[in-house]
Amino acid sequence: MVEGTLRALVALSLLGSAWVHWVVWLDWARDTPVVGPAFLVNVVAGVAIAIAVALWRSPLPALAAIAFGLATLAAYAMSLTVGFFGVQEQFATSEEVWGVITEIGCVVFGTALLLTRHRSRAVP
Repeated sequence: MVEGTLRALVALSLLGSAWVHWVVWLDWARDTPVVGPAFLVNVVAGVAIAIAVALWRSPLPALAAIAFGLATLAAYAMSLTVGFFGVQEQFATSEEVWGVITEIGCVVFGTALLLTRHRSRAVP
């Protein structure tokens, strides 16, 4: 039961991040070199990893979700501070807020899913 709930939360976090990046891509990122294509990669990767988390009972999709969340958060942190391929963000839009929330969800729920899987295997 707990594992199923965590899988759903990880998948929803991934899909939420993918959706935010799709909306931002449609809004302005599609016209931005490097960042535009990176946003599309984020959309496709988020959906693909969400499907893997839902269907594949391996620790690899949870690890991928964590890596996805950390990488996306790192790129966003760079865009807030030093800039990311010419993009400088200011944490001012609802898309930015939802992006951070969903990506933190990927990391937190993905980690919880890994720990739950590890504990369930350790208990005889």
